[in-house]
Amino acid sequence: MPDLSDSVPDQPGVSRRSMLKGIAGAAAISAVPGAVLAACSSSGNGGGSTSAAGAGSSSAAAGGSITFGSNYSDPAPKDAFASVVSAASGKTGVKISVNTVDHNTFQDNISNYLQGTPDDLATWFAGYRLQFFAAQGLLTPIDDVWDQIGGTFNDAAKSLSKGLDGHYYLVPLYNYPWVIFYNKSTFQQKGYQIPKTWDDLIALCKQMQKDKLIPFAFAEKDGWPALGTFDILNLRINGYDYHIKLMKHQVPWTDKGVTDVFNQWAQLMPYLQNGANGRIWQDAATTLENKQAGMMFQGSNQVAANYSPKNLPDLDFFPYPQINPQFGQKYMDAPTDGFMLPNKAKNPDPAKTVLKYLGTAEAEQTFLKTDHWDVGLANGLIAPTYNDIQKKSVDAISACEAVSQFMDRDTVPDMATAMISQIQSFIDDPSSGNIAKIQKSAEDQAKTIFQ
Repeated sequence: MPDLSDSVPDQPGVSRRSMLKGIAGAAAISAVPGAVLAACSSSGNGGGSTSAAGAGSSSAAAGGSITFGSNYSDPAPKDAFASVVSAASGKTGVKISVNTVDHNTFQDNISNYLQGTPDDLATWFAGYRLQFFAAQGLLTPIDDVWDQIGGTFNDAAKSLSKGLDGHYYLVPLYNYPWVIFYNKSTFQQKGYQIPKTWDDLIALCKQMQKDKLIPFAFAEKDGWPALGTFDILNLRINGYDYHIKLMKHQVPWTDKGVTDVFNQWAQLMPYLQNGANGRIWQDAATTLENKQAGMMFQGSNQVAANYSPKNLPDLDFFPYPQINPQFGQKYMDAPTDGFMLPNKAKNPDPAKTVLKYLGTAEAEQTFLKTDHWDVGLANGLIAPTYNDIQKKSVDAISACEAVSQFMDRDTVPDMATAMISQIQSFIDDPSSGNIAKIQKSAEDQAKTIFQ
């Protein structure tokens, strides 16, 4: 198979987006604008939402059948996905067979999957990895789908769903924040305060160690979780624009700004759970749930989804503390997930029929009846099932001036893969000498990948 990195576009086209203010959605039954999406621009609703009934009536007449490739392999998201697929089949009359693959395996093999014999629809992500595969001709434009669902989403969602050519390639479903999770009861019992600055965070970590707690539950065996720590430190120290330029290799990996990120991270290493490279993230989350650890930095749809229902009310979070006052807490990772149509799909017409339903507020609401960790993106979404984590997620994302999509989505696939091994090396040895070697190796690989 050809290496997709051989023809990487020079400009990944990840642009900065300003955030809409005044998000409604703090109430249990509330209208949650699409502005909860990463760093929104103007709302640009235009035309109103496409009704599920309308999508269903035309689709039911079409009928047909499709296969749907899914990376929702963990029990909680798998159940939520099953509910929305069932609703889509009922509304459209299209028979849908789901092929579920382990999340990491799905992501690692996506290039070969799209070039081989893919399903008619597949779960995927917004960001440069969507644009990258679209630019390779591996995805089918779905502008005709967006002609019907365009009123469901605001301008930010529309922008994230487009390729570099301006055509649509994704129907978005939800997003979620990367934040620091903790148990409310632990903080109350120990008298811990939410840290606002880096010094506050280090002081809290030291106190947790004195109290015989692991300050941060931490895992990296899966390869991607620690990318989020690099992202947030880069965003806090160097800002959003620098981070995105680095992801595009418009800033070299040997730059002092990158050194600053690793040096800051090295200060935190004594407070991170040992043996991270041999631990999966679910086990780290269990450490937090069992109150063996005081905090965990990861996505809400991982940590919250891993908690048992009886313990979920004790879970809370706060945004990563300020490091550089210039950037404060203005930025975070808030990835957006959705659905794409592979170019080699055998049944594109019924697949588009299903996408038209999935692009409705009703579809998102159906998903969120089971999903208690993500937040929907449809304009005017009524989310009576939102718990405290979801309500707070809306506020946390909307408070940002811009958000990134996560390193393995904001840069090219080969570079993200290269950085996984580099960061795992850093976790094993965070010394200044190894940091220099890591930066040189990352830059050497970037020059080859982005040539």
